[in-house]
Amino acid sequence: MPQANACSIGNGRPLMARRVPLDNVEHQRLRVADRATSDVSVNQALVVPSEFEQLQREYPILFHRDDDGEFQAVAILGLDRGENLFLSEGEWRARYVPATLGRGPLFLGVGDPEQPGDAAIIVDLDDPRVSESEGEPLFLAHGGAAPFLQQAAEALRTIHEGLAQSRMMFALFAELDLIAPVEISAEIGDGTRYRLDQFLTIAAERFAALPAEALDRLSRAGFLTAAIHVRSSLGNINRLIELKTAKLASARG
Repeated sequence: MPQANACSIGNGRPLMARRVPLDNVEHQRLRVADRATSDVSVNQALVVPSEFEQLQREYPILFHRDDDGEFQAVAILGLDRGENLFLSEGEWRARYVPATLGRGPLFLGVGDPEQPGDAAIIVDLDDPRVSESEGEPLFLAHGGAAPFLQQAAEALRTIHEGLAQSRMMFALFAELDLIAPVEISAEIGDGTRYRLDQFLTIAAERFAALPAEALDRLSRAGFLTAAIHVRSSLGNINRLIELKTAKLASARG
């Protein structure tokens, strides 16, 4: 039987994108088309703890180590490389979109590290969604932020603040020995088997056996519910299988 592994986060974008600080005068006419690009055609997305409550209703949340050996949390979107099963004809069919994908072609440029409030929103002018003729405006007629820009800015704040929160969360999870490998197997109706074996999760038995003092530490740090959400999200593997099965059935006509 065919077998595959889900393993890619990359989006295939050019390394030298034309990214500049967003300016409400120079870029007053810019618009962003609400359509899928390679940024969202991925099988997993980086996520942060403040999103876990909403994410666990839609996607499996798993952990992995990045190239520097640091823990990261990811939402699993598909079973094959470059596959987002929550997209249908360019439209999201999920109630919540991970912030790293909901920001569109916008990024947060952090300025002087001694002045943490000094940050600018960066726009990728090479992104195919950006133009002056199609999509949602970034600015209102008199220069204020339009709804799309407001939503994207909120997603950027979620990511920026969440990355620091993630480091604290994983440090505590590791100290309490709660992180453990997990192997997830899925078989689709056509006989294809998928094995997700490079991920980690919250160890259920260790979590259940935590003494009151450790549970209190997790609670006071704000990460007790995060651990619970990660465990409960594993049930969404079944939804991935259902979406993949429906996709294959649709392709067969």
